[in-house]
Amino acid sequence: MAVYNFTLQHNFRLILAYHSQGKTIYWKFQNYNPEGSLEIGEKFSSVSGYTLEETPYNSSFAGYKDWFIQNYNKPGYTIEVGDGENPLPIYQFSQVYNDNIGILTLGLIL
Repeated sequence: MAVYNFTLQHNFRLILAYHSQGKTIYWKFQNYNPEGSLEIGEKFSSVSGYTLEETPYNSSFAGYKDWFIQNYNKPGYTIEVGDGENPLPIYQFSQVYNDNIGILTLGLIL
């Protein structure tokens, strides 16, 4: 509820939802394709080295990204960081940080 209410109170250009597992960026929700979504996702993929993929059907309908795209028609991304077991081991922190600093920086200026 906190994230939902926070989102309602702001006019975000895009959102990033961080999860752990997979080194993948999911950018789309069903047939919604907000303007610039693919191009921004490609930039995020380029700076992180993560693959850019459409959200699998079975993974849709329950996430913040999906709700944001559907309700605001603006770009939203689920960033899956790290690899292995949850919680991610602390030794992956530096790699996750280095992989994602470009996404976070671009997200501020796009």
